[in-house]
Amino acid sequence: MAKLVWPDYENCIANLPNSVMKKFGVETVGKSLPLLDQYMDRDYKNIVVLLLDGMGEKILNRHLAEDGPFRSHVAGIYNSTFLSTTVAATTSVMSGLQPCEHAWLGWECYYPQLDENVVVFLNRKQCTEDQVADYNVAWTLTPYESAVNRLNRFGKEAHMLIKFSDPSLDTIEDICDRIQTLCAESGQRYIYAYWNQPDGILHRNGCGSDEAHEEMLHLEKVVSELAERLTDTLFVITADHGHSDTDYVLLKDYPQLCECLKRWPSLEPRALNFFVKEEKKDFFVQEFNRLFGDKFLLMPMEDVIEKNLMGTGKHHPMFRSMLGDYLAIATDDLTIYYSGECWKSMHGSLTEDEMRIPLIIFR
Repeated sequence: MAKLVWPDYENCIANLPNSVMKKFGVETVGKSLPLLDQYMDRDYKNIVVLLLDGMGEKILNRHLAEDGPFRSHVAGIYNSTFLSTTVAATTSVMSGLQPCEHAWLGWECYYPQLDENVVVFLNRKQCTEDQVADYNVAWTLTPYESAVNRLNRFGKEAHMLIKFSDPSLDTIEDICDRIQTLCAESGQRYIYAYWNQPDGILHRNGCGSDEAHEEMLHLEKVVSELAERLTDTLFVITADHGHSDTDYVLLKDYPQLCECLKRWPSLEPRALNFFVKEEKKDFFVQEFNRLFGDKFLLMPMEDVIEKNLMGTGKHHPMFRSMLGDYLAIATDDLTIYYSGECWKSMHGSLTEDEMRIPLIIFR
């Protein structure tokens, strides 16, 4: 079994934007991040947070020199959310809310109003290219206010730079150029920027691949050169989660398990939720543990909630109805795929490699 890191909602990525809002004098929506608060001792002209998707502590240390720009500026190591995945963690770093509060829980979520598993970011039905509705399901049923919008609403200047919402931000160089331009303007501001690598390269090529190594060197070079050009700026670089190379199985190859289910699982292949037929629950638990008990922890969903794995805050009204009966959490190097492409490297679970992320600070 890999070393597990249980969520800490006083020392995780959901706390980070609350530190920013507190510094700008705006009422927070949760506790701030002590690790970052200690660097809020000056009235910076700019506060910039750049999130590099998938750049967990393990990836950082594996590919970059200890005395290089990134690792020599590590202020500390802290936690992702659970699930340790982009949908949950980036929603938390954009809003300051915990997963149980915002209910953007995984790549695919079950929405009871539609009785469908939905690919959250793409608004598609699970396992298809079809749009699930003529409206954006996640934003309609589980809307939230971003820290950027909240700051702007309270009269502060704030910006969000994301490739998928601005086609002009097509490279990390484009992101860095835009940050530099905004930071040179008069006035005080907060900038949140997101870049989708090294995550995609890690998924396809693995944690130790040459492609991942080259990408990490490139990101460090471009971002650290930007840091050298900025003045009167607190520049924070972090990640939403880490990565782990895994083997895999396909759920469809276990028909007796599939026959127990009301619907296909959702959330993530490293943390799957199961809606199980009432009369099949005892068999499902026994059979799942027989097959995968050495690689997965199968928890009744009430235990997941009682242990506050997805947050300690007030539950979103839809939260419980999206979860199902059981949660299977990977504890080792196996992933159970239920749809989509199978990757060399994955995330979403509670292993140290997936949960631990760096806080890198230039100022």
